[in-house]
Amino acid sequence: MSQLDLGIKKYVAELIGTFVLVFAACGSAIFAGSVIGNLGVSIAFGLSLSVMIYTIGSISGCHINPAVSISMLAAGKISVKNTVFYVIFQCIGAILGAGVLYWIRSDSVPSGVAITQLAQNSYGTIGSASLIVAAVAEIVCTFIFILVIHGATSKNTPKGFAGIAIGLALTLVHLFLIPLTNASVNPARSLGPALFVGGLAIEQLWLFWVAPIIGGLLAAGVWKILSAEPKNQTIAAE
Repeated sequence: MSQLDLGIKKYVAELIGTFVLVFAACGSAIFAGSVIGNLGVSIAFGLSLSVMIYTIGSISGCHINPAVSISMLAAGKISVKNTVFYVIFQCIGAILGAGVLYWIRSDSVPSGVAITQLAQNSYGTIGSASLIVAAVAEIVCTFIFILVIHGATSKNTPKGFAGIAIGLALTLVHLFLIPLTNASVNPARSLGPALFVGGLAIEQLWLFWVAPIIGGLLAAGVWKILSAEPKNQTIAAE
């Protein structure tokens, strides 16, 4: 099998994984949020990621998040080429997922009425955090989430449990972030709904790209320090 075929498989896997995350998790927030609450939505995001890790992790690593891919690039775990294509296909998957949700949602909205709620992220509005608080919260939570990914997938970590740890980490940060920003930590997840809702969601989208990427880069830097092998030290003869 050619390298091109292998690359395409990885990229398509990332598209599918991001589609599932947006469709299932954001869909839970849109259609069941009033019933399952923030806890249920947080679990939906964690479960969506966890099941996709066990589904496509062996193919692409299941980043399904531009901030993760960029963090892996900074840590030297993925090439520039794969990073670029991963991000492109992640965004396509998120847009497709949000598009299907938009179509389903439109069936329950009167004709001519704009769809304004599609689990998009926001700051500075009623019920959400200010710009500064949102930025800090997204950076810190993305840092925690992606640091867990680096640790859970490291060579010295017991195999087979990464999907559980990473899914729980995403659930954890969503519990914190949903009341503040509706929880991004994933630029692609933010992009999909914003494109269909438009308006303020598009205007504020920059933050939900910049903050998670900063958090991911910080996680890569800290992980490289924590996981660095100690240098051999020569003990002087007495």
